[in-house]
Amino acid sequence: MKFYAQALDLINDPELISEYEEYHKNVWPETLDALKNIGVIRMRIFRVNNRLFMFMETVDSFSLSRFTDYTKENPKAKEWDILMNKYQKQIPNPKGPWWSEMSLAFDSSKI
Repeated sequence: MKFYAQALDLINDPELISEYEEYHKNVWPETLDALKNIGVIRMRIFRVNNRLFMFMETVDSFSLSRFTDYTKENPKAKEWDILMNKYQKQIPNPKGPWWSEMSLAFDSSKI
């Protein structure tokens, strides 16, 4: 299993942030299926203020370059992605095409 951490910002508007979180209470099944089909086992998104932190667990054969492929394989997933872009913006000095990959700064299992 592989793990990935990424960051993204939401547009800093309380109403839009609330809408974003409401959508994520009922993610469209087609979007979840599309993520599963590219090898995402589990995805969790955390928020503080308008900053998002996404943690993905994937199959060993997964490559982060495949993350954007989930929208290519499923039109409904693409529709979801376009809808979510209404709420999102890249972090300052991004390190990725949209979500910014984060590097590991600490791992307690290495102690």
